[in-house]
Parts: sequence; structure tokens; C-alpha cells
Amino acid sequence: MTPKLSIWVGFDPREADAFAVARHSINRHCIAPLPVRGVRLAPLRDAGLYTRPTVRNGGRLIDVLSRRDDYDGAMATEFACSRFLVPKLAKSGWALFMDCDVLVRKDLLALFNLADPSKAVMVVKHNHQPAEGVKMDGQAQTRYARKNWSSVILWNVDHPANQALTLGLVNSVPGRDLHRFCWLDDDLIGELDFRWNFLVGHSDPAIDPAIVHFTDGIPTMAGYEDCAYADEWRAELERWAS
Repeated sequence: MTPKLSIWVGFDPREADAFAVARHSINRHCIAPLPVRGVRLAPLRDAGLYTRPTVRNGGRLIDVLSRRDDYDGAMATEFACSRFLVPKLAKSGWALFMDCDVLVRKDLLALFNLADPSKAVMVVKHNHQPAEGVKMDGQAQTRYARKNWSSVILWNVDHPANQALTLGLVNSVPGRDLHRFCWLDDDLIGELDFRWNFLVGHSDPAIDPAIVHFTDGIPTMAGYEDCAYADEWRAELERWAS
């Protein structure tokens, strides 16, 4: 039986244009239609799936469980931790999660064709250690183990090891533990080529990316108007708008 395939894109109201570009570029390149759904925080809270305590501080959403002496727990996006609910939402098959600040340039069926059933997840294993500071629209740039591994995740929803990713775990451990896939042994984390999560300003510019990830800021944000692939991103936004 052919496994069910689905695509999930993180949604943050502050980055609605990014979400539009991500979804439009996915659909424009897919030869066969695949469901593309947003991971939105409010409905997940209403459904009782997301119960992590959060507070607002100066317009920033603070994840209380992630606080530590050198970090106030501010989340760069509303889907920082809710992405780990994708297996519960997808229920079965292979589910692809992506941050919303991406531009898809290839048919994502090619990515699903790389799925290794022996792995619980498959990711691009970046060694991304950015300098502490500010990114995007004033959000703090934080450092943690396996940073950006979780910005594109190919989930093997039915893998037995993912049964350990319970609602209780998602809603009780610091976000940094989720982002390092704390419920999995290392050999269950499969590796994807860097073209499937190309970090603008950080990845090798010689790579021909299938997924361009504007991890520091999308082209509508001040300071990122002229970054690599900005013109392609704006053209995709125009296609969506028209």
C-alpha cells in the first residue's frame, strides 16, 4: 500500500506573506497534488493539543518551559514548538514539515522519494552556529544543539520510535530538547542533502537548492531585501497575489 503523504507549513500571523509564498511555491512545483496545511497555534490550543504555558512580553511570545538563566524563552515564531505535533495531526504515513520562511523550487515528491523507512525522521544535519544577536523582525538569534535541523523535517509518522513523542512530552520539556529530537536515538535520524534546506547566507552558495530557507529574515524585512534568492521570492509572492 502506498503511504499517505502530507505537507505541513508553520504559520505565524506576523509572517502571512511568507506562508503564502511557501504554500504557493509548493503547489506550483508539485506534479501530483499533495495536501498542504498550516500549523496554527490557536486551533491547536483550542483542541487541547498544545498546552505549553506561554506569556506575552513586549509583543514577543515567551515559552515558559524554555526559560533558563541566559535565555528568556522568547520564541521566534508561534510554531517553534507546535511543529512537533505534526505526527499527531498527520496520523499516518510520511509528513513533511517546513518553516514558513521558505521558497520551494523543485517538486517535493522527489523529497518524499528519499524517505528511508528505517528512520524516524529525516533532516538536513546543519552545523549552524550563528552569532548571538537579532534576526528577522527583531527576534533574538539563539544557539542550541542541532539548530535548524527541525526547520525541515520529513516525519515517518508510523515509526515505532515516534510513539515516544507523546502530547505529554511535547508539552512538558524545554523547546531545545524537542529541537534536538530528544526522544530518538541518533541512528534513527536520517540525513538529507543540503539542497533540501538551504540556509540563505550560511549554506554553500554553489548548491542548487530545492528548498531555500530565509532563516535570518525574508526579503520583505529590513536588511534582507537584497539577500540571495530575494528576487525569486518576490516573484513568487507576485504570482500568489495575482
